[in-house]
Amino acid sequence: MRHPYLVGITGGSASGKTTFLRRLLASFPEEHICLISQDNYYHPRENQLVDSQGVHNFDLPSSIDAAAYAADVLRISQGEEVRRLEYTFNNAAVKPKELVFKPAPIVVVEGIFVFHFEEIAKLLDLKVYIDAQEHVKLHRRIVRDRDERGYDLSDVLYRYTHHVAPTYEKYIAPYKHDADIVVPNNRNFDKGLDVLVGFLRGKVTEQLAR
Repeated sequence: MRHPYLVGITGGSASGKTTFLRRLLASFPEEHICLISQDNYYHPRENQLVDSQGVHNFDLPSSIDAAAYAADVLRISQGEEVRRLEYTFNNAAVKPKELVFKPAPIVVVEGIFVFHFEEIAKLLDLKVYIDAQEHVKLHRRIVRDRDERGYDLSDVLYRYTHHVAPTYEKYIAPYKHDADIVVPNNRNFDKGLDVLVGFLRGKVTEQLAR
């Protein structure tokens, strides 16, 4: 097999990346695709910046161990297996599992800063940007953080206004114009997903034929 074909996927918080990724991965046999996510490269909570109100800001490039992430993406791009402990989002009750990232014909590199981190961006063969309007993302974030994380509305709005939105404008939105594919996701992403899956199936066929 040739070196994996690397697909970078980014977009703002609550743009729908997680659902898109789940559907993308489900479209391929497990041995044909591998996901390596930025979510497992956060620095520990005690090393995160705290804003003027004493709130930890996990929405900055500095919140991620970019060097380790880039090193692992490079290794998997060269056909090497990568192992890393799962990031448990500071939940002391959860014992982190060892994650194993195995080279596959398609490797998906996902995260809000994967285009911003130059050492990662230059390794990508294809850049995909998941896009949604601001009010749509805010509504999704409110619902998600209420239902999944137990945050009240004032907390969600504070983080969105002071952390999420400024980061999007500075570190994510400018890279939309660098993307090879922009997938609108205000209502659904079905057509965009179909296009990407068809293209990547062709890449898998090319990889396996060599």
